[in-house]
Parts: sequence; C-alpha cells; structure tokens
Amino acid sequence: MTSSIGRIPVVGVGPVVEHGTRPAKSVTGEEFEVTATVFREGHDAVNATVVLTDPQGHEHDVPMTRVNAGLDAWAATVSADRAGRWSFRVEGWSDPYGTWHHDAIIKVEAGVDVELMLEEGARVLERAIAEVPRTKEQCTPLAEAVAALRDTARTPAGRLSAGVSEAVRHELQARPLRDFVSPSADLPWLVERDRALYGAWYEMFPRSEGAHFDEETGRWVSGTFATAARRLDAVADMGFDVVYLTPVHPIGRVNRKGRNNSLHAEPEDPGSPYAIGSEEGGHDAVHPELGSFDDFDAFVARARELGLEVALDLALNCAPDHPWVAAHPEWFTTRADGSIAYAENPPKKYQDIYPLNFDNDPEGLYEEILRVVRVWLDHGVTIFRVDNPHTKPLWLWERLIADTDPDVIWLAEAFTRPPMMHTLAKVGFQQSYTYYAWRHTKPELEEYCTELAGPAAAYMRPNFWPTTHDILTPFMQRGGPEAWMLRAALAATLSPSYGIYAGYELMERVPRPGAEEQIDNEKYEYKNRDWSAPNGAPYLKLINEIRRAHPALHRLRNLRWHDADDDHVLVFSKSRRVYDRDDVIVVVANLEPDVTRDTWIHLRMPELGLNWTDSFVAHDLITGEHWNWSEHNFVRLGPDTEPIHIIHVRPEGITGPR
Repeated sequence: MTSSIGRIPVVGVGPVVEHGTRPAKSVTGEEFEVTATVFREGHDAVNATVVLTDPQGHEHDVPMTRVNAGLDAWAATVSADRAGRWSFRVEGWSDPYGTWHHDAIIKVEAGVDVELMLEEGARVLERAIAEVPRTKEQCTPLAEAVAALRDTARTPAGRLSAGVSEAVRHELQARPLRDFVSPSADLPWLVERDRALYGAWYEMFPRSEGAHFDEETGRWVSGTFATAARRLDAVADMGFDVVYLTPVHPIGRVNRKGRNNSLHAEPEDPGSPYAIGSEEGGHDAVHPELGSFDDFDAFVARARELGLEVALDLALNCAPDHPWVAAHPEWFTTRADGSIAYAENPPKKYQDIYPLNFDNDPEGLYEEILRVVRVWLDHGVTIFRVDNPHTKPLWLWERLIADTDPDVIWLAEAFTRPPMMHTLAKVGFQQSYTYYAWRHTKPELEEYCTELAGPAAAYMRPNFWPTTHDILTPFMQRGGPEAWMLRAALAATLSPSYGIYAGYELMERVPRPGAEEQIDNEKYEYKNRDWSAPNGAPYLKLINEIRRAHPALHRLRNLRWHDADDDHVLVFSKSRRVYDRDDVIVVVANLEPDVTRDTWIHLRMPELGLNWTDSFVAHDLITGEHWNWSEHNFVRLGPDTEPIHIIHVRPEGITGPR
C-alpha cells in the first residue's frame, strides 16, 4: 500500500493560491514567509527546510525555524534575486544530530549510559562527514569533535562539550545530516519586477493638457501629445514613476455624450474617450486631434528620458461607429428588435458604448484584442490600466496576460465583489484598484489593510487612489486642504503603489449634484487647468521623496498596527532591512483632520526592532522636527499643526540596554 503522507509529515504549506494551481507572487527582493506544519511520531528530533527552485532549475535551501513547538509550526523568510517562474517546497526530515544532542545532555549529566551516548555522538558526526559534501575546512570542527568524544583522558562533561560546541552546531545547521527527507509538493511562485508592487502613478487626460478656448472661433482647441509632453517635467519633478493616460483613440460621434454625461452633445463637445471608435479608426488608432503615432512615440520617449513609464487605458468599449461594429457584428449582442445592446450598469446607461460579446466568436475577438495590445507594446507602453475587467470573461485576461511580455504590468480597475477582484489577481493582474477611497474610519482601514497585507498579498497587490476621474467621495467633497493632504499621504504610505488624478493638486472637489464624481467632469469636456496657481504639488513631491528615500515604504506585507487612545488616530509602522541597516517608518494620522486631536499613542516596540524600554529620536519627515520618543508618546494633530506624522526612527538616536 502506498501512503500519500511522507515519513516525516509535512502539511499546511503556505502561501498557496488555489490549492497550488495558481502561483504565489512576489517581486524581486521582496521577503515573505513560507510556513508549514512538520512533525513525526515519537520523540526524535525533526527539522525542516524550504527548497527554492529558480527559473534555471537550480535549488537553494533555506533553513526553517520552529515558531510554535506545541503546534509543530515552522517558518522561514525567503526572497528571490531575479524575476521569473520559481517554485518552492518544504522538506521535513529526521534530525539524528538533534536527537542525539537532546538525549546526550540529559543522560550524560545524569550519569546514564555515558559511554554509549558519547560513542553514538561520535558515530553521528562521522556520518555527517561521510554523507554530506563538505570542504576539508568545514569537516575540521566535526572531526575534532569525534576525536574528543572518544578521548577517555577527558572528563565525560568535557567530551560532551566538544560534541555540542557552537562550531559543531553552526556547521550542522549550515550543512545538516538529514534522514527520511520528506518533501511537500512543489508550489508555483511567480517573481515579477519591482514596478508590479511599488510605484507612484499620475493620471492625465492628454487632450486637456494644453487645451484652450479660442475666443475668436468660440470653440475649444484640444491638447495634443506634444502639449501633454510639456507637462511631463512637472510630473517627474513631483516624483511620480508612472504617467497613466486615459484612452487616446478616436471617439465615436453616434450617441456622443455632452457635458456632465448629458444625452445631448453640442458640436464642440469632445465626447467621452471611453466611447472608442469612429471612421478615423478604433483601438489601434490615435485620435487625430491628439496627433500621430510619431507624436505618441515622442511623448513616450520624453517620459522615458524623465524616468517615467507610460501606462495606457485598455478600455474594451466600442462606440456605435467603431469599425468593429460594421465588420464584426457577431462581436456584440443583438437584441430582439435587431438593435445592438448598449452598455448598462443600472441605473446608469452608457448609450455611447456597445459592450463586447465574447460568446459568439471568442477566438476571433481574442486574436484582435491581442493584436491591439501588441500595437501599443510596440509603441513603448509598458503598463495597462484595464477598464472594468470584471465585465469581461476571466479566460480573456488569463490568456492575454500570459501571451504578452512578462514585464508588462496590468492594473485591474474592478470596483466589484471581492471574489471577482481576487480572482482577477489570481489569473494574472499584478495590481488592483481597491476600496481605499471609501475606507475612512480607523476600524475600516485597519480591517481592510490587514486583509490586503495578509494572505491576499500572496497574489493581489493594491493600488490606492484618493480620487479618480470617476470617484469623488463625500469625505473629499467636504474636506479641506488637510483632508486632501491626509488621504494622499495615507495612500502613499499604506500601499507601495498609489495614484493621483490630475487636478488633485488644485483640490478640485465640486461634485455633480447627487453623484460621487466631479461636476464638469473631464470625461466629457476639456480642462484648461492653471498650473501656475498655488497648488499642492510641493506636498506631493515631498511625499514621493519620502517614499523613494525609505525602502520600508516599498513593501506591503510589513504593515504593523500600533495603538492610540483616540479612536480617530491611526498608527502603523513599516520596517525593512536593507543590507546591514533597518529602515523603520512610523505613521500617525488624524483621520478627521479638520479637528485638532491630542492623544497618547502606544508603540509595540519589538515591531520597530527595539526593546520595550528603548527610546529613540523620532524625525518627522513632513516638518523636519525631532522628538525623543519611546513606547508611550503624546501627539497633537489637526488644522493648527499637521494632519499626519511620517516618522523615521533614527537609529543613531536609540538609547537603552541592547
């Protein structure tokens, strides 16, 4: 009879996604914990090892540590030094040296079977020399211990001491003698480039950058790729990593929407860029008012010169006059009256958009979408922000992402039910929009971010946006400058990836009546913003400078919560070791920043790498102020000070017994 359990049982290995049918994810250099339950019958010692297999098939062993003896729980922190498809497994094994070590100390000290125990120790070490590859230098401490264990001129205690010396234990920890090695299944692990986890995004409508009203003609003049490129210097100067463009394709004329989503469009109304397609072309074309593909290429080239990646909206929407409608009516849904169904999200209706139907000709439609994506990849786009991916079949995204370069980043704009959001991440999306915009209270933020930084972090990475061109929450509508500062700083520190929609610097916050979006929405008209006016760009620049300078903020799974007496004050930290130094950030935020709050905060000092009794210099990276902090600290946050502290724990200022 064949048993499915190993000689040394290994169960509960994690992280595992969809029972191992989908890969766990990380980025290059990102540390995470592999866990397992490893045990055996009886009282002999067991041990465990994580075996990492790199994309070239080479194996790398990482020792595990027993973190809960009563539950036989083991863990190891691992990371990958290169991108690609890795795998990992946990090997449980019987530890003959560990068994002897435990028994010998007890028996020799008690005078029981002394000579027998010392001889058994010598034989275990001889096996370790003979059976495990070592250099001559590595064999030396083991060989010397064998001789000492058999040296009857020494006392039993002295002989035992040689067999359990630090040098012996160190060598056997590095190259252990393992019996009955029992591996778990190999689990898939996808390692991606750093931008899949970390980056600051800036959204713009290219047609608005440089748009102006011509007094002579009484008509608006569209911005172009060339005028939009002039804005890139300011975006880069603020410290953003990604410039995200809403759709740049020709816009349909049939059922074109007017200002504020009106069903009646005036001749000068540009229409929604999400109503894609006209006689000028479809998803593989650029709007002629923006320029040509040469102009787009020049925009991308300028962005690259400034260190910016270009993300493009992939919105699989078609205007009624999109070329696909006439050429492939089978790619759409035909209603009983012969008309093509337009998009709806009751009570919302999108009369200017026909949604695609993937059931009639899935292969033909897929090949066309793949062709379109490759057009934009050939023109330097490295990231796609996908509009409403949850309204398309999941097989499309799994296949499309797999059929493109693995360095391409895909962001899912899916404000929908959690199972769909999570599954989109599992089938390949590197990042996802989240419900951050609607999470404002301390319990909401702690619960939601705990979920995102916990088990979900093995496959789903959040991208936090305080506002978008679709979202202007009541909190942002009524909040003053402190609220806008707070939400940007929180997004930038809670999540490694966050985004700002153009106009945030100007605190554009007037809503369309009855809606959670801006009035005079940029989706339906041009915006001629006055960037010379005083605005919040310096604050965003400071936030991004802090992010770049502190690698702890480049990670998600290192989020740790601390306590405050006031329920409106949020306290968290992030720590990360880089080379031989720890980068530690503490964030203290007043979640109702229009009211000044005085409160005590209580830090969990070990989470900062400190002893409970230590004190340290707290350097506020927002104001530049310094304070002496310890476990309990008094803070004052509000309109008369700042809405948020971003504290660097200064290592040179730490005092206390080490």
